[in-house]
Amino acid sequence: MERSYGARPLPMAWLLPLLLSLVLLVGPAWAAGPEPLQQEKYLCDGDPLLAQVFAGAVDAPGIPPGAYVVLNWRGVNLQLPRTNNAGTPSYTDGRWWWRAADPQHPEFKQRRGSTLTYSCQWQSGP
Repeated sequence: MERSYGARPLPMAWLLPLLLSLVLLVGPAWAAGPEPLQQEKYLCDGDPLLAQVFAGAVDAPGIPPGAYVVLNWRGVNLQLPRTNNAGTPSYTDGRWWWRAADPQHPEFKQRRGSTLTYSCQWQSGP
């Protein structure tokens, strides 16, 4: 005996269009990425720098130990994880180092054999 489904839709046939619609609606929010907790503009060694602090994936609100900072400077994007140092949060990847103990004049350094220190001044918020 041959089965014929005819014009009767399959029970799960509506699932695929529904899922695709959800992906199209929600997809742009996923692509945008996380929102920064803090965003500041600086002038470092004469060039603009944008510093954005983000929470870690499993951390509570605020600036938790798992947080990281993204620095956009001179065409370079640096994502530096927070250190475990006590005191004001500092961030490093072993080469670049950032700390805003004085928000008007944060510390920004690079290790290249010796340590290069860049002079930074706060410009404005977001």
